[in-house]
Amino acid sequence: MKKLRPADVYMRFLQLTEAIRGLPSLPDLDPLEERILTVVARAQQEQQRLSVRDMMGKHELGAPATVHARLKSMREKGWIMLSETEDARRKQIELTQAALQHFDRLSQCMLKAADGEA
Repeated sequence: MKKLRPADVYMRFLQLTEAIRGLPSLPDLDPLEERILTVVARAQQEQQRLSVRDMMGKHELGAPATVHARLKSMREKGWIMLSETEDARRKQIELTQAALQHFDRLSQCMLKAADGEA
């Protein structure tokens, strides 16, 4: 059996992720929404609370109005949801169940690529 190079594994992963993009799931995200999704996923993984205000304060993501518009779009697409906090003025951003399932599918692609499965 031919030993896979790291680049081969990555290319296989990209092929597998393209295949799952064709499956019925959530609407596509634009590049900024992808970055926001990563920030939200990392915060949730680390069990950190992340509010809309926190996200709008992340200057590396762009102007607050732009970030707010993308959060609204991501909510409408079903990627994120807003939860109540003790302070009624602050909403916590969380991944939806569908977004978590998307990450599960990506993880399965990564494992298959590393194993060299078909």
